[in-house]
Amino acid sequence: MNLTGRVAIVTGGSRGIGNAVARKLASLGADIVINYTSNAEVAKTAEEEIESLGVRCRSVKCDVSKFEEVQKMMDEVVEEFGKIDILVNNAGITRDGLLMRMKEEDFDAVVDINLKGVFNCTKTAAKYMMKKKYGKVVNMSSVVGIIGNAGQANYCASKAGVIGFTKATARELASRNININAVAPGFIETDMTAVLKDEVRDEMLKSIPKKSFGKPEDIANVVAFLVSDLSSYVTGQVINVDGGMVMQ
Repeated sequence: MNLTGRVAIVTGGSRGIGNAVARKLASLGADIVINYTSNAEVAKTAEEEIESLGVRCRSVKCDVSKFEEVQKMMDEVVEEFGKIDILVNNAGITRDGLLMRMKEEDFDAVVDINLKGVFNCTKTAAKYMMKKKYGKVVNMSSVVGIIGNAGQANYCASKAGVIGFTKATARELASRNININAVAPGFIETDMTAVLKDEVRDEMLKSIPKKSFGKPEDIANVVAFLVSDLSSYVTGQVINVDGGMVMQ
C-alpha cells in the first residue's frame, strides 16, 4: 500500500485508535491532519511524532459537533494542503450509565460528537472530494452498535447510527468515486477501556474467541486497507475488528 501524495484528516487523531491510524497512514506516505478538542500539548506531541515519519502534519483544534468549526477546519486544510483525499471519522466520547440514571445532557453529548460529528465532517469533506471525483471515508463505529451493551444506550445508539449513515452515504456518493465504509472495533486496549474494572475486563475476555484484546494498530491496519486503492471496489461495508467477538 502506498498513500504518497494523499491528504488524510483523522478526527480525534492525537491519541488512542485515532493516533494509531494517523501514524499508520503517515508511514504509508500520506500527509496528515489531526483534530483535537482540548489538549493542545498532546496534539502537538502527536504532530511532531508524525512529522518524524517524513510527511507533513498539522494539528487543528475543532469541536466536530459544531458545523461551523468543522467547515472552518476543512477550508483551512484545503487552503494549506490543496485537497482532502481521506477522512477518518474517529472522534468519540462515552458517558456511560444505566438508562434510568442517564442524564439528557449525557445522551446529547455522546450523540453530538459520535454521530453528528460524523455528519458534519463527511458533509463538508465530501464537497471537496466530489470536485476531485475521489475520496475515501472511514467511519469508526463499534461492535456494541451492532449487538448493544447495557449501560451504554447513548453510545450504542450513536454507533448504530454511524452504521446507517455509512450505508446511506456510500450509496449516495459511489457514483462520484467516493468510497465510504465503517470499522467496528471490539475490545481494544486504549485509555477509554483502561478505566474498566478487572472483573468487567475478565468477563469481556470470555466472549472473545481469540482470547485476547485488540490493539489500536489492529484497527489502523484495516483502516489503511480501506483508504488505499486496494479497496477500490469496497464501499458501504462494516468491518468488525474484534477477535471474533461478533460474527454475522
